[in-house]
Amino acid sequence: MSNALRREKPIVRHSPWPKQAFAFGLFFFSYYAYVGVFSPYASLFFAQRGLSAAEIGILMSLMSVMRIFGPNLWGWVADRSHARVAVLRITSAAALGIFCAMFFSRSFIAFFIVMAAINFFTAAQGPLSEAFMLTEMRGDLTHYGRLRLWGSVGFIAAVTGAGKLLDHFGIDWLPTIAFSLLLLVVVASWRLRETAPVHSIDPTPSVGSLLQRPEVVAFFASTFLMIAAHSALYVFYSLYLAQHGYSKSLIGLMWSLGVLAEIVFFYFQSPIFRRFGIQKLMRWALIIAVVRFLMIGFGAESVWLLVLAQILHAATFGAHHSASVATLQRWFAGRLQARGQALYTSISYGLGGSFGGLAFSFIWEHYGPSYVFFTAALFALGASIAAALSWRWQTHHQENL
Repeated sequence: MSNALRREKPIVRHSPWPKQAFAFGLFFFSYYAYVGVFSPYASLFFAQRGLSAAEIGILMSLMSVMRIFGPNLWGWVADRSHARVAVLRITSAAALGIFCAMFFSRSFIAFFIVMAAINFFTAAQGPLSEAFMLTEMRGDLTHYGRLRLWGSVGFIAAVTGAGKLLDHFGIDWLPTIAFSLLLLVVVASWRLRETAPVHSIDPTPSVGSLLQRPEVVAFFASTFLMIAAHSALYVFYSLYLAQHGYSKSLIGLMWSLGVLAEIVFFYFQSPIFRRFGIQKLMRWALIIAVVRFLMIGFGAESVWLLVLAQILHAATFGAHHSASVATLQRWFAGRLQARGQALYTSISYGLGGSFGGLAFSFIWEHYGPSYVFFTAALFALGASIAAALSWRWQTHHQENL
């Protein structure tokens, strides 16, 4: 039996909880709570500081741009040094220290430097923490969903709680709230403990050789297109609903519904994976994404269609993300764990997110909002085709081993 097939088996095992389950849950909660505060509200803070819409767009784009570079560098350092916890502590402490400048910055140049530096460090923390958790689990994803869901819980709690605090105290309080959550990230990183690296009897391929395999290229092409498609949501969903006359309260509820749906999926992920398997789940997630974006683009007048579309976030994000992480285990395991997660983040959320944001900005401006989501559906369809090719080439590769 090939290594690829052996690595898919751990998903069906009933293993005990990881020893550091609480520490992982706390880190995910803290990190994604910070993301949940800063991502939605930073643009309002910069506007209050007198920056133009173009300047704000540049600053916010740095969150995606730094995902291209930061994760790969820190993933390489973590894999080479076998000190992933140390890297998490260094990056979290550096981000916290640099964030202090947010309280005193006033000009666009100052904010640009601060945002680039902060996101250079924070962009690495998501993939590094997941890679470290997967290493401790020895590739067994039985409890992955129920630990990863704490990131979603932190995000929705932060979005909701920060919104109320900022309504009451004003947007000037955003740096204080974000700083507090970054401090919690530092505390969570110090609760993690380094574990011994996994030593495999099989030779470890180089990252370069893996990236020359057609099934790996097709997989990353699929994730690139899928996250590019989701940029339609992350960048334009709120504005799209506002243009159709929906209130800010309802828009916020729609976002919360999507996150709640992914939490439910993560909680029941293990039995769902045992029942359907990685390949079938990913295929359905991609097909559902096509339907979801078409529903949003052409059914915005119906609040019930929008509700259903948000519930489908459980598939288009939750199921797709988990299936992608499981697929990465086929190629990037052991000493390549951190670099595999880093590549996934850089190619998908970095390059894919940046490409999607730019493409949909052009389409919104020249063709109209509905075409943004129609194009997102086409991207998801392309992702589905690339994934089908990846699975076909994986099967061919296994037959030749």
